[in-house]
Amino acid sequence: MKKKIFLFSLLLVLSLVLVGCNSSSSTPGVDGKTNETTYERIQRQGYISVGFANESPFAFATPEGKLTGLNVEIARLVLQRMGIEDMQGVLTEFGSLIPGLDAGRFDVITAGMYITPERAKQVAFANPEYTIGGGLAVKAGNPYGLHSYKDIAANPDVKIAVMAGAAEFDHLLAVGVSEKQITTVPDQPSALAALQAGRVDAITMTSAALQSLFDTIDDSKIERVEDFTIAMVEGKSQQAFGSAAFRHEDNDFREAYNIELDKLKESGELLEIYQSFGFTEHELPGDVTTEEALEMW
Repeated sequence: MKKKIFLFSLLLVLSLVLVGCNSSSSTPGVDGKTNETTYERIQRQGYISVGFANESPFAFATPEGKLTGLNVEIARLVLQRMGIEDMQGVLTEFGSLIPGLDAGRFDVITAGMYITPERAKQVAFANPEYTIGGGLAVKAGNPYGLHSYKDIAANPDVKIAVMAGAAEFDHLLAVGVSEKQITTVPDQPSALAALQAGRVDAITMTSAALQSLFDTIDDSKIERVEDFTIAMVEGKSQQAFGSAAFRHEDNDFREAYNIELDKLKESGELLEIYQSFGFTEHELPGDVTTEEALEMW
């Protein structure tokens, strides 16, 4: 009898051990995989969250509330060609894009996102979607005679507004503009408001974004500097390239995005999107890759 009780107890212990071992093993996901990539998840769920900076003409909301813009429509069409019909776009401050991507709030981020070495440490860029230079706006009559960032650096009384996190901030510092001269704002409309209110003497952003803002206003107290000279840093023109950005671990997603983006370039559909937002073939990036864009810095 004691022997039977002992054997029963032994079998019970072994059973509990086996159950414990099984419960500690990895649990498959809903698709039966244990290591689902972002791209696989998006394909399974059928929708994607994309973060866009509030920077017209790259991304903005119409008076009716529709999200549109150059990068919005490029992303929308590329994702559709990838089989992802439901793009859930979120308009946010530029400085919130990379933190939002890191935190998983977005699966992709874009709109005015220049490809820079510093950002490339944080995110993985798709190939360039456009190339563009900077622009400058001042008070009417250009009282300080500003035609370049160097002109601003030469006059410590000049105050300039720039969007937080924008590449133009680094360009200003690189040519000698003091941080005390720079006012950072959350988005481009805020920069325009600062200039109109007289809180700053100038504002800077991409030439396309600046023109887009001026197309929406009729204000004789401010003007765009037509003969603005693009900044030169260590002998290199700050003609920049922009694109969508992904998390570094999402290489399969980024590569699939690149394939469809290249098809848009070859078919001429990318240029059609450009033209609908006031861009021309001069902003087309050609065959420049992300690696080549980074080498230009």
